[in-house]
Amino acid sequence: MKLIPQIIIVWLYCLLSAADAHAQPRLPNIFGDSMVLQRDVPIRIWGTASPGEQVTVSLHHQKKSARAGENGNWQVTLAPEKAGGPYNLAVTGKKTIILAGVLLGDIWFCSGQSNMEFPVKGWSGVLDADEVVSQALHPQIRLYTVPGNVAALPSLESNEANWRTCSPASIPSFSAVAYFFGRRLQQELNVPIGLINSSWGGTQIESWISYAALKQDSHYKTLMQTIPERSMEQLTAARKQKEDEYRRQLQKNQPDVADSAMWRSAEYDHSKWPAMRLPALWEKLPSLSRLDGVVWFRKTIFIREEDAGLPAVLQLGKIDDNDQTFLNGLPIGTGVGWNVDRRYTAGAGQLKAGKNVIAVRVEDTGGGGGIWGDSSELFMTVNGHQYSLAGDWAYSVQEVMHNKNGIGPNDYPSVLYNGMVHPFGRLNIKGVIWYQGEANANTGYEYRYALPLLINDWRNLFKNGEMPLYFVQLTSFNANNGNSNNGSAWAEIRESQAAALRVSHTGMAVTIDVGDAKDIHPRNKKDVGERLAALALRDTYGKMVMASGPVYQSSVTEGDRVRIFFSSMGAGLAIQSGSTVLSGFEIAGDDRTFYPAEAFIDGAQVTVRCSQVAKPVAVRYAWADDAGNANLCNKEGWPARPFRTDSWPGITVNNRYNGPQQQ
Repeated sequence: MKLIPQIIIVWLYCLLSAADAHAQPRLPNIFGDSMVLQRDVPIRIWGTASPGEQVTVSLHHQKKSARAGENGNWQVTLAPEKAGGPYNLAVTGKKTIILAGVLLGDIWFCSGQSNMEFPVKGWSGVLDADEVVSQALHPQIRLYTVPGNVAALPSLESNEANWRTCSPASIPSFSAVAYFFGRRLQQELNVPIGLINSSWGGTQIESWISYAALKQDSHYKTLMQTIPERSMEQLTAARKQKEDEYRRQLQKNQPDVADSAMWRSAEYDHSKWPAMRLPALWEKLPSLSRLDGVVWFRKTIFIREEDAGLPAVLQLGKIDDNDQTFLNGLPIGTGVGWNVDRRYTAGAGQLKAGKNVIAVRVEDTGGGGGIWGDSSELFMTVNGHQYSLAGDWAYSVQEVMHNKNGIGPNDYPSVLYNGMVHPFGRLNIKGVIWYQGEANANTGYEYRYALPLLINDWRNLFKNGEMPLYFVQLTSFNANNGNSNNGSAWAEIRESQAAALRVSHTGMAVTIDVGDAKDIHPRNKKDVGERLAALALRDTYGKMVMASGPVYQSSVTEGDRVRIFFSSMGAGLAIQSGSTVLSGFEIAGDDRTFYPAEAFIDGAQVTVRCSQVAKPVAVRYAWADDAGNANLCNKEGWPARPFRTDSWPGITVNNRYNGPQQQ
């Protein structure tokens, strides 16, 4: 019996010790060894401790104390410091935390989707990646990558990560655009630069804006009245209910999956299957817009007599994510990876004269799914003859998968703001760079409301109404063969991005000349980062540097010609190096049909004409998904901004963000 009190005493001691250890001073994850604190402004240091505990913060020659409130929160604000370091930052309460190697400099918050996330070496890697990595020894540049985090409600803390000094060991996995931006700043300013990379590929801008801002905005508030702010538990439960309903409806209208073992066979009759035009991601079909799972595609092709029995090569573009491919029931290849080109070889004897069947089993584990790319990438070659595989394919859903990753970044508005932006709101920063928009191309016109809303929302969070934000205008990419005559969602979102420049203390890096028509992730990230840096050097730091190419100002019609006037011409208008003919201009008359124009530099203007348009009423420049042929620049080499002189409605003018993908 005497042992019981002793056991209780030991238990109480352990409990109190654990509680005391938990109550020790703690700093948020953004604070760590080798970090950068913002120079020339008051320095906020905050964290948690035991209620009532006194916490003392020491940095350089400063020391200041605060007492934790009833909720355990405390904050100390130190006086501004000039650029310098490294210093130790000490936080002392019941124990002492010492952060070593802290620098005072400029912090830039770098955010967006995959082209901001794109690493220096990885994926396809930047141009000359090995050389870039080998030269990346910059001890005055510090790197911090925010782990992906979806949060239903605003979070005060981000997931754990570490600051790293820029070196050949740390730079390969870091954002390439952010690195080239920071490298240029550090070289020009000779002050420490801290880069916080908070990006997530494939994400919509609405995921990065706070719920409060969306709800109060005149453009979004009607939609937001139908979207309540929910906890993660509520979102997860609602998602499961909706997925179950979706699965039941989808499979009710599909062929019997019990027959799926026969779907590879040439003898199977797929005549009652619905058709889908490939290449395309299946999310473009309303019936498959939320599908993660397994879909079979089948196509019948007819082979010439002279090609029968001969080896063949099948090009299937890219398949998201994984595939098994069959020809007349026999396997000819498997592939893994959403952005990997599929090229399979069929042996001698597999092709028959007349009817042949290609069957592809596609497994999508999340995000987009299907056989995608350019129509020119889908074909079969045999005996010197090429058979196109683009066009209608029959399809059937074999399996619908539950999303095992919980709520996704596009499943509900504000979830990335909550988890990857809001936690840093107390941190003083110099400014923001932003590269996003590909995921919003379908609502390109609406982006003119979304981007200014994000800018003002983040300025409110960081308590800096004039915080600079520099963004990248989308580059060239043949997303959907878009142009002036059939409509271009990418041209329209570029126009909306340019419209956001009406917000003060912003700037836009034009990148129309450094894209890749076949790759949404072009490898030239150096020019992108350095163009953003030039904007910051000119507009934030007051340096006399060129940071813009020609910008359309006005036009005058002179008979069958139109004269175009520009600003930001630098030393004068020019054609980009490597070209002799000015390209990228189009003219239309009253019928609104555009034709390529002859364009000539005439002093400080450009004159355009087209023999097919006697009375021009509109001129466009670089108005296409892929506008890589546009080559007007200034003599310093900076590309002209895409523009149009008309205001005719585009293909996205009525498209709207429709809220959560899973409610």
